[in-house]
Amino acid sequence: MARHVFLTGPPGVGKTTLIQKASEVLKSSSVPVDGFYTEEVRQGGRRIGFDVVTLSGLRGVLSRIGSEPPAGKRECRVGQYVVDLTSFEHLALPVLRDAGSSSGPEHRVCVIDEIGKMELFSQPFIQAVRQTLATPGTVVLGTIPIPKGKPLALVEEIRNRNDVQVFSVTKENRNHLLPDIVTCVQSGRK
Repeated sequence: MARHVFLTGPPGVGKTTLIQKASEVLKSSSVPVDGFYTEEVRQGGRRIGFDVVTLSGLRGVLSRIGSEPPAGKRECRVGQYVVDLTSFEHLALPVLRDAGSSSGPEHRVCVIDEIGKMELFSQPFIQAVRQTLATPGTVVLGTIPIPKGKPLALVEEIRNRNDVQVFSVTKENRNHLLPDIVTCVQSGRK
């Protein structure tokens, strides 16, 4: 039976919106939910990058167009975006560590949006995701990209796990998936 739930689909199809809606439904049912999502940053109607936003409201830079990496840091680039690993790890890793150290009888949900190329530059993030997936009592509700080009090792590992249910989000089904996603997450908590 699936314990973890992941959404996949093309960019802009609504994965993050579904994750946010599912998180709200779960919280309103008194389910402990923590984690983070990524959000586009726009300036003058043009996307200039992405921020990472925790469910507790903290926000930091994930990437920006053409920005330079911090002094002494290697450049991590996806297309025109330069990833700020320090900022990303500062926000994402504590959330995952908290979820990965879950103890007690209460099952919790950890939101990870997304596990994609930008995030996978971080080795500590990869380790923390694996630890969170392995933690008894923790259900991961996350997003992964659709397969395209060279496979991403951790994404394929997640996609092929026996305890993962993957929902493919399309423009046609995105408005109908929320109840199925919430039900699947709740059954993974049992």
